[in-house]
Amino acid sequence: MRIAALKERASGEARVAVTPETIKKFKALGASVAVELGAGERASISDTAYEEAGAELGLAAEVVQGAGIVLGVQAPDPALIAPAAPGAMVAALFDPFEAGEGRGRERVAGYAAAGLEALAMELMPRITRAQSMDVLSSQSNLAGYKAVLAAANQYGRAFPMMMTAAGTISAARLFVMGVGVAGLQAIATARRLGAQVSATDVRSATKEQILSLGAKPIFVETVAGIEGEGAGGYATEMSEEYQRAQAELVSGHIAKQDLVITTALIPGRAAPRLVSDAQIATMRPGSVIFDLAVAQGGNVEGSIPDQIVERHGVFVMGYSNTPGQLAADASALFARNLYNFLSAFWDQEQGRPVLDEEIGSAVRLTKGGAVVHERLRAAPG
Repeated sequence: MRIAALKERASGEARVAVTPETIKKFKALGASVAVELGAGERASISDTAYEEAGAELGLAAEVVQGAGIVLGVQAPDPALIAPAAPGAMVAALFDPFEAGEGRGRERVAGYAAAGLEALAMELMPRITRAQSMDVLSSQSNLAGYKAVLAAANQYGRAFPMMMTAAGTISAARLFVMGVGVAGLQAIATARRLGAQVSATDVRSATKEQILSLGAKPIFVETVAGIEGEGAGGYATEMSEEYQRAQAELVSGHIAKQDLVITTALIPGRAAPRLVSDAQIATMRPGSVIFDLAVAQGGNVEGSIPDQIVERHGVFVMGYSNTPGQLAADASALFARNLYNFLSAFWDQEQGRPVLDEEIGSAVRLTKGGAVVHERLRAAPG
């Protein structure tokens, strides 16, 4: 089995899908690995390091020629991997529900037309045996960490309380909205930096997690029986009653905060709006809001990817690719997720992965010239 990895071509993407570590592991399975020249440069991995790990280096067309598996961070254009073997597997991030020319659904249709087997890593089910394959968790962990550091850098004051001969500096107050993997890491990082941290989520089960990290939970208590947790531990959209109650609670709390980190995403849908312009106006000048969902439409009104926007004296910011800001570590984790995924199903007799029904049907978008994922087949358009 020939495994190929290409240089990422998406704008601002610095990560890479294989590392010298995972190349050695793939070779131990009996596979050969080919990597496009310069693929790891932005993730601080040299061509020499790949070569020493046993990879073949070459131009894109040479690398993909005859490959049975193609690995990527962002799914490559189907035309780029045309020389791959018929029915080749492509494991990467596809964002399959996104509409737009050359993106999401249109790209998936291109994979189907090319007869490729597209495997969307972001659709990995959140079950115990798939934890080591979960790219969203590994990348969100780094994103939560980086969001706090970026916000701290923009914030014009110190995080911890400082007692000096000239007087005392109060600790910064930081509010995390959305307590998934990214939110929990943001809480932990802000606490380590000395901030006074509070957090909220639509899932009541996260209250104990917030407390365990030493932060204060901010939850709606007046609306009973709303858990906000869907299949696989993902958040779901809330009722209008809950949304109104949450907005009132958050409005009062956010006005007292120095920094806000928003992390809320619902798979397959635009990011929910959590912070309005009116709420931003209640914060004191110099405060910072980091919108981790800015690339998916944004949790914060007026946020723009990769720009710092000043609204009412408050700085609103967010990266279109936050894990990519830590490209070396993000690549190492992403590459391990891919290896863990493929190796878990590796059939030594066939010399290739043979996916089972539970995980295979969850991540497989196309096969045999058709779109096969149930959600995509049912989606309008």
